[in-house]
Amino acid sequence: MAKRKVKLTRPEMRRQRDLLRRYERFLPILKLKQQQLQVSVRDVAAKQDEVREATDRARKKLEPYEPVLKDLAGVDFRGLAEFEDIQTSTANVAGINVPRFESATFPEARYSLFATPPWVDRALADLREIARHQAELDVLSREYELLSYELTKVTQRVNLFEKVKIPETRENIRRIRIALGDRQTAQVARAKIAKSKLAESESAYSGTPGSGNAEEAMAT
Repeated sequence: MAKRKVKLTRPEMRRQRDLLRRYERFLPILKLKQQQLQVSVRDVAAKQDEVREATDRARKKLEPYEPVLKDLAGVDFRGLAEFEDIQTSTANVAGINVPRFESATFPEARYSLFATPPWVDRALADLREIARHQAELDVLSREYELLSYELTKVTQRVNLFEKVKIPETRENIRRIRIALGDRQTAQVARAKIAKSKLAESESAYSGTPGSGNAEEAMAT
């Protein structure tokens, strides 16, 4: 897209000054939003790390009896540990709606307490804990994605205003001011020249040779 040519006129000077005021008023708002998003992105990343660590701890608790859990007493415990639904809420972060994990719903566990060892309940709870953490990680990943995308957009706008628009507008104002000053100086110079020429013309007219004799003849 071709760059708009700036007119070196007073109306253009007013327009450029209005633009500059708008940019300088809007830039702090953008920077504040950028800071809020940066903090939020860091917080979500830290929360992801916490949930991953909790998932690892849950997997380590499951390791001792995981080999004997397959098809125990004909019950699909891994199927019972898969969540049926995830409950989320919506939070507003710097003007952006993001999902927040609330809970996960699992199918009802139906199996014989007499046909299964006592540790099965604990194993199923650990399996569901791992699945719950994974569901939370999925939601956190979506939140991180949304916030990161918005942070990228806001950062681009901050850079555009700070490094392009504001310096460009200030330079336009400087150029117009110089051009208007040069025109004013030229007008003053032309006015002085015109005044000087007029004075010379009047002086030459009043001092024309023979004009005194004509006046004397008219007097006699």
